[in-house]
Amino acid sequence: MTGAERLPIIYIRGYAGPPRGIDRQVDDPFYGFNAGATHVRVNSDRDPRFYQFESPILRLMTDEQYTLLVHGDQQVYLQSRPDRTVPPASIWVHRFYDYAASTFGTSISERPEQFDLERAAERLYDLVQLVRRKTGAPKVYLVAHSMGGLIARCMIEKVTRSVDPHTGHAREPAGELVDKLFTYGTPHGGIVFDMGGGLVDWAMETFGPCGSDIFAPHKMYGYLTPGVSPDAHAPTGWQPNEIAEDAFDISRVFCLIGTDATDYGLVEKAIGPPSDGLVRVENAYLHGAHRAFVHRAHSGRYGLVNSEEGYQNLRRFLFGAYQARLALTDVTLPDSQTPRASRAWQAEVRVAVRGLPIVMHEQLAAHCCPIQLNHEPSRHGDGSASAVPLATVFLLDPARYRNGDAETAPPRRRYTLTLRVLHLTETHHGFLWEHHLEQVADWEDTLIVDVGRRDDDPDTAMRVWIAWNSAVPGAVEDHDPVSADDHPFDDDGVDCNIALPPVAHPVLGEAARLRLSVSRRS
Repeated sequence: MTGAERLPIIYIRGYAGPPRGIDRQVDDPFYGFNAGATHVRVNSDRDPRFYQFESPILRLMTDEQYTLLVHGDQQVYLQSRPDRTVPPASIWVHRFYDYAASTFGTSISERPEQFDLERAAERLYDLVQLVRRKTGAPKVYLVAHSMGGLIARCMIEKVTRSVDPHTGHAREPAGELVDKLFTYGTPHGGIVFDMGGGLVDWAMETFGPCGSDIFAPHKMYGYLTPGVSPDAHAPTGWQPNEIAEDAFDISRVFCLIGTDATDYGLVEKAIGPPSDGLVRVENAYLHGAHRAFVHRAHSGRYGLVNSEEGYQNLRRFLFGAYQARLALTDVTLPDSQTPRASRAWQAEVRVAVRGLPIVMHEQLAAHCCPIQLNHEPSRHGDGSASAVPLATVFLLDPARYRNGDAETAPPRRRYTLTLRVLHLTETHHGFLWEHHLEQVADWEDTLIVDVGRRDDDPDTAMRVWIAWNSAVPGAVEDHDPVSADDHPFDDDGVDCNIALPPVAHPVLGEAARLRLSVSRRS
């Protein structure tokens, strides 16, 4: 894979904390994008098993042939190169905190700037333009952690839709500058400060950035809306976690959501689950964007950025050749009302990809983020009264990526979706345990999907093979492809409805189906 087939990546870090944290952070050449981890948790006792994750930067260099070109100062490096001579497959860091660091003033007597999110977004716009001009790349990828995602959104939603005060000309639209936006733990819906009273205020002032009220939803309106002042009041009904259609294509956004609320330190005592320790789950994604839930904390050694889960979702979103979407449709839940109580139906979902040592996506009751089947269609559905989106998976091209020996590597990409449906019986918002079996599902099975070409004719069209695990005899890995019947791609890919096993009908209804859509990406 040549570097010319890769767009530049610009990383935008999250908050650094009060002034001491900013000074410490600017000493890191890559603002934390170079941090890795050396073990992962394997059980509830947190006993570690060694596993090496080198860091997002090193993995992009080894897996995708990206390069680091800076020797000294990236701005000086870029400005000194002739236009269209810098390799596009390169990684850059938006070092917006340098201006607020006490050690980076232009003179001994000069005081550092106070951090300003809009100014950071304007400088990001300038960096994007500089990188595009020097590399000749048509667009860039923006990869952002936490507050960095809000800086990216400010550039996309406000800066690019405003007039440049220096030239008097309109700036270029975000869709012509940015190909994809990936966010780790960004508080797209804000952070509500009053949910824990004074403890939250104390925690944010202690551990948050200077001016940490930028995470408050009423403040976000000012820096996400073109033509308004930073102190403008949001009108009734304005939602911070929505992007206007004319600002950016939401299908080009991926939000990674952390669900481990135990690792982030004292702030977690105020925020609590369901969250990543700082950002609540419902605030960590944009409506309509692709998303994945992973059991990682907001930051730190077990954080989203320096995790295998985060990297594998990032890699496949940026470079995946195929997109697979799964939804549960035409669901008819059993009568949930009884004279004494009501039943709340929940679904748990896990997505695994063959060849990876981690789970790509998981929404579990144990992580406080199951899918609420009673309410999910109206909140995140596709308009149908009974459509429940389950997961979106991005798959690498099996013809171009091989793990290990190319002669023995599987010729197809395989992923699985494990679906568990269970219920809780409640009365007056309390649980009834008399007839409850903890962690026992009313129905569960695993859908196995193979995407690739036939062994006997590798030049044929791409195909999809599908089977439920309960119908596959013996070890699943002994069956490749997983079934005898296949679904060939047409010009748009594959779109099919998958019948549920009959044992699921009393729980989800006889008409319930899984809708699978696999399509090529441009």
